[in-house]
Amino acid sequence: MYENLVIIPGKIGGKCMELQYKEFDCALKAFLPEKPAVQQVAAGLGFTEGPVWCGDYLLFSDIPMNRIVRLDIKSNGPELTTFKSPSGQSNGLTLDRDGRLIICESSTRRVTRYENDGSLTVLAERYQGKRLNAPNDVAARSDGSIYFTDPLFGEPTSPKELDFNGVYRISPEGTLSLLVNDFALPNGLAFSPDESILYVNDTGKNTIRAYDVRQDGSVANERLFFKMEPDDFGGPDGMKVDSEGNIYCTGVGGIWIITPEGKHLGTISLPELPANLAWGDDDWKTMYCTCRSGIYRIRFAKTGIAPYKVDSEPWL
Repeated sequence: MYENLVIIPGKIGGKCMELQYKEFDCALKAFLPEKPAVQQVAAGLGFTEGPVWCGDYLLFSDIPMNRIVRLDIKSNGPELTTFKSPSGQSNGLTLDRDGRLIICESSTRRVTRYENDGSLTVLAERYQGKRLNAPNDVAARSDGSIYFTDPLFGEPTSPKELDFNGVYRISPEGTLSLLVNDFALPNGLAFSPDESILYVNDTGKNTIRAYDVRQDGSVANERLFFKMEPDDFGGPDGMKVDSEGNIYCTGVGGIWIITPEGKHLGTISLPELPANLAWGDDDWKTMYCTCRSGIYRIRFAKTGIAPYKVDSEPWL
């Protein structure tokens, strides 16, 4: 299955550095270990995105290099290999409830599933006969449904067919439904621990919205959950939630930590501006961050939420 894996160039295994952060509430200290640190585990890549922890290794997208990369943390240091190339210039990645890789392919403008036998299944490519824009980020729900955002950043490689940037749901039966169509640039999305709330951020407006998730998977009761007040370059991007419902959102200055009540406790700084993030390691207390050309990891005192089925080798 892995005969196509090759070692790829890039610096790996950087040293640990003291973690820098801005504290806006003393409650932030409960999120950090006694000696908070950040470690660079890979560098020299193109533009990294979409990390997902797969039991004992990390997968992430290297968008301009048109590949999905595998990062193994070994006793003698990290190892990078190409997992899939070409990747449709993949962006967001996640695992579904059966441990299969779900891929947002931006250049091929579709959402796909990497099957156990190595084949690829197209889950969504068109809405009402028109091609999607550029699927960006994705989250799976325990009922088997898949939620994804479909913005368009920059100029399209082919004409844009939809006149909106939407948020969609793919049902367990494979039906594509439009949930929301009034975002400027919908980007990161995540569920609350009980999956009753869907958070979706809008990079174009520096906001995070919250929705109640109905029993049928549709959303209701839209509300403004949080607004970032930018004082530098960047906007909300990747998001994850911990087991207590706190939101971790990449954005201006680093990773914003926000309580379920919408209170900004502080911002974690990294050597490079982060785009996305994923919980990982055996105890789900490590955050792996895709930061421009590098990959970094941070230990937290809080526990993250794992994908629904995490085996060490879900594709074997």
